[in-house]
Amino acid sequence: MNTRPKYKTKQREILVEFFKSKSGVHITAGDVCEHFKEQGLPIGQSTVYRQLESLVDEGIINKYIIDGNSPACFEYAGHESRDLKDPCIHCKCEKCGKLIHLHCDELVEIKTHILEEHKFKVNPMRTVIYGLCEECSK
Repeated sequence: MNTRPKYKTKQREILVEFFKSKSGVHITAGDVCEHFKEQGLPIGQSTVYRQLESLVDEGIINKYIIDGNSPACFEYAGHESRDLKDPCIHCKCEKCGKLIHLHCDELVEIKTHILEEHKFKVNPMRTVIYGLCEECSK
């Protein structure tokens, strides 16, 4: 990961502020483009994609690729990348597509168990459990 900041452009600053305001929320590139369009801010789609990848490289935002049918989503991580010892497991509803972001102490135990007992290191940025969300289960 390249932790050296890139050029400080106005578009980059606006994008970082947008992600800060949505901390803890998964956002797609399409969501970002739509937000800026609604705000009347002239930030092109190619600029958004380029800046998103740059911010991922710097560790300011995290990128999650859930599956081949869903767009990648991004989440604000801060100016220091999140400690990957804190696994983030995603649950994706197979009916409505809702994505649930989990952070639980029990997940740390599961990750440790899998590493110690099965010699397999889980990538917490790419772990998805499929099933039904609470609303769709009713």
